[in-house]
Amino acid sequence: MIRSLTRARVAALASVCLVSAASRVFAAPPAYVDITWMSISNMYYELGPLNVVTDGYITRIPESTFFGGGGGLASTKSAFTPNVFAVTRVLTALGGRSKVNLLLTGHSHFDHSFDTATWSKLTGARIIGSKTTCLQAQAERLPADRCRAVNGREVIPLGDGVTMRVVRWNHSGDPKVNPEQHNPVELSAVPSRDRATGGLHPGVAEDFPNGGGNRAFLFTVDGPQGRFSWFFQNSASAVDLDVPIVIDGIDYGAPIENLRLAMKDAALESVDLWIGSGGRAIAELVAPILKPKAYLPVHWDGLYGAFEKGVPRAYNDQNLESFLQTAGVTLVRPVQYMDKWRLDRNGVRPLDNAQVKKALGF
Repeated sequence: MIRSLTRARVAALASVCLVSAASRVFAAPPAYVDITWMSISNMYYELGPLNVVTDGYITRIPESTFFGGGGGLASTKSAFTPNVFAVTRVLTALGGRSKVNLLLTGHSHFDHSFDTATWSKLTGARIIGSKTTCLQAQAERLPADRCRAVNGREVIPLGDGVTMRVVRWNHSGDPKVNPEQHNPVELSAVPSRDRATGGLHPGVAEDFPNGGGNRAFLFTVDGPQGRFSWFFQNSASAVDLDVPIVIDGIDYGAPIENLRLAMKDAALESVDLWIGSGGRAIAELVAPILKPKAYLPVHWDGLYGAFEKGVPRAYNDQNLESFLQTAGVTLVRPVQYMDKWRLDRNGVRPLDNAQVKKALGF
């Protein structure tokens, strides 16, 4: 029997563990959010005293260690540990421990959640993500109560005027082509650390499955000049965006319908910014619902290039750009890691981030 994840059940789950570190009260609602792209889908949001890192994968695991499966990422030849020095270097450039107090993961593949526990150890920040992300964090010796698992449809207050809605989403790929990478899979237990290295195996069919598909996040801020909003998703597949995600007999809803419900619940007709991936195929499905004013592409720069070397190539997706232009959506074009923008009631504009870039050698 397939059971739906009802609103009542979601509310019950949400009431169990509100994230106290994230439930901060601002002196006044923030008038803007500063958004920094830190490579791949690693985002940094600054909202007054609330500073959020999403994904935060700074360690780079070599391509040569992966093998097997439809996407070649199923298994690995050895275990790996996070590059604590590299993560610390980025944290220092951002301003140190106090500049990160909440961690989000969209999904739990290595290129998204491998460093999440390290960020938490360095800052004390709590984590919101999938059950898999929480189990991975426990494997890194974080206490279980440091991480909150979300299933979708949670409405989480992050401070006065700031609200985050969790949207259950899917992962890129196709069940016929790369099922171990695409299909929704959660870990069932804390993964075992390698005896020799103390590390975990980052394969998507090993210790880093996607975590039941994906989690997207819809943010609204009721600022002093009015409301502004943005939507974040770090992967997506057009193949089954309209197909319900079912795990262990529980129906978590179809991603596209989950987005419609979140937009309705937030009383939004459109969002000011969409931070996303998936190219034109996804944009054609999602844009009519989001009606975004601007779009910032992420997860286009590869998985293996050293963070310290910066962007490996210029962003270029002519098919997507053509669609955005026709739809009247402004492309926010990323150029280099640690590019920064400010989103407020009036839209998105670039900010100088030279000091942080200089500290990191960009």
